[in-house]
Amino acid sequence: MKVLFIGDIVGNTGRKALKEMLPQLKSKYSPDIVIANGENAAAGRGITAAIAKEFFDWGIHGITMGNHTWDNKDIFDFIDDEPRMIRPANYPPGTPGRGYTVVKNGSKELAIVNLMGRTFLPPLDCPFRASDDIVDTLRKKHKFILVDFHAEATSEKIAMGWHLDGRASMVVGTHTHVQSNDELVLPQGTAYITDVGMVGSREGILGMERDAVLRKFKTQLPVRFQVCSGKWQFHAVLADLDNTTGLAKQIRKIRILEDEWTMN
Repeated sequence: MKVLFIGDIVGNTGRKALKEMLPQLKSKYSPDIVIANGENAAAGRGITAAIAKEFFDWGIHGITMGNHTWDNKDIFDFIDDEPRMIRPANYPPGTPGRGYTVVKNGSKELAIVNLMGRTFLPPLDCPFRASDDIVDTLRKKHKFILVDFHAEATSEKIAMGWHLDGRASMVVGTHTHVQSNDELVLPQGTAYITDVGMVGSREGILGMERDAVLRKFKTQLPVRFQVCSGKWQFHAVLADLDNTTGLAKQIRKIRILEDEWTMN
C-alpha cells in the first residue's frame, strides 16, 4: 500500500497549493491513502468545517491536527461528528474529538494516530505511554498504522521513531514546518522522518508574514501573525508499505516549489 502524508497546510496559500498539486501527485504516484495535517489550515490557526469538507472533497482521506487544534472555535461544532479528523490522543480524557481512527479507500484501510510532544509545547499526558496503549491495541486488528507526532524537539521525535520501530508502519513528525533530510526505514521496518515540512508560502517565516515575526523577535511584544501570500512550497512524504507485514519498504520525501517541480 502507498501512503501519501502531506505536511502542515498553512492558510489560504497552503490550500491553494494543495488544490493545485494533489491531483498531479495522485496521478503520478497513485497513493492508496492520503493524509494531511490541517491544524494551520484556517488563517494559520486551526481548521473550520468548511475547510475540512473541502479537503475531503479534494481526495484527502484523513486529517491530523496539533497544538493549534482549538484555535478556531468552529471546531467544537463538528469535531465529535467527523471520524476522519483526529486531534492529539494524549489530551486528557474527556477532550472533544478522538486521538486515532481508521480511514478507508475501497478495500484499503489505514489506522492513523495523532500525538503531541511535551518539549517546548503545552504539557500533556506522556505521548510515549499513550502510543503504547493505542498502537498495541490497533495492531490486534490493523496491519497499517501511521503516527503523526506533532512535536517541537527533534530529539523527542527521533525518540518516538525508535520507540515505535517495528510496531507502526510510519512515524512522521510535524509542527516545525521545515522539512528534514533524514527520511529512512528504521531497522525493524518503520518509515520515519523528523519533520515532513509544510504546504504554504515560502516567502514568509514558517508560512507567516515576515515583518510581524521579525517584530516579535526584536521587541518581544505581542504581535498578530498573518498568513503570508506569494509563491508556495509543498512538502510531503510517500511511503510504500508491505501488504504482508504492514511495515515499510521505502519512504521518500517530496518537495515542490510553485515554479519548480523537484523530488528527492
